[in-house]
Amino acid sequence: MPYIALFLGFVAYPIGFGIWMGSDPALYAELFDDPIYLRTLANTAIFLGAAINLKMVLALLLSGFFARPGWWTKVLLVVFLLPWVMSGQVSYMSIHWMLDGDWGLVNNILWKVFGVDEGPHLLIHRWSALAAVVGSHIWKWLPFWTVILLAGRAAIPVEVREAARLDGASGWRMFVHVDFPLLANLYMTCTLLATIFAFGEYNAIIFVTGGGPAHSTHMLATLGIRYAIDMAQPRLGMAAVFSSLPLLLPLVIILMRKFKSSQVEL
Repeated sequence: MPYIALFLGFVAYPIGFGIWMGSDPALYAELFDDPIYLRTLANTAIFLGAAINLKMVLALLLSGFFARPGWWTKVLLVVFLLPWVMSGQVSYMSIHWMLDGDWGLVNNILWKVFGVDEGPHLLIHRWSALAAVVGSHIWKWLPFWTVILLAGRAAIPVEVREAARLDGASGWRMFVHVDFPLLANLYMTCTLLATIFAFGEYNAIIFVTGGGPAHSTHMLATLGIRYAIDMAQPRLGMAAVFSSLPLLLPLVIILMRKFKSSQVEL
């Protein structure tokens, strides 16, 4: 009974109330009449395509680097984990001030080291600001997925790798013919999870660009908050967030099927 009460109070009621708030078709017509919303859809697609693929490919490659024996790789791994361990707000605010066009670290280095009087104003142009959001998200979450894939590498039986070495596999051939085939299922599962998590990315946008310049770097999560709080239109904000469901639900279904198939194999 306590579990049922918690489920009804903190899962069923919020979801049901949100669906009711965003159920009016007129809300979606209003959304598609807003150019900021259409630009936000493009931003979300670009963000997911660039951030997820770059992050997961780098995580796969770095997991191979950190799997190498030696105490120095363990020390580097500890340093590498620091961005993920730190508070997201602190990390993203630091990146914002680092990229500030007037007093940021990047422009100060260009001025003091290279003598450049005026460096690039990265956060006042849409594409450079969006690139900063993508880079910030990758920097924050890359360590987490690297550790997950590193654990997957550690689970590969030693006998398999030794047999491959006896057959002449090493370096790139070991990765292509041994490591990646055995990590492929884990890699796909992590990619699906990372995509689902990234749909709700809020901190990177708010604390790096604030959705600017001129609301040109919003994602669906931050635009929903803008509608609901800044513009006092909670129903429109809920509709903006729920408009991601046609993309999000298929990912969840695929993920659940992969979990089910993994259980059958076990």
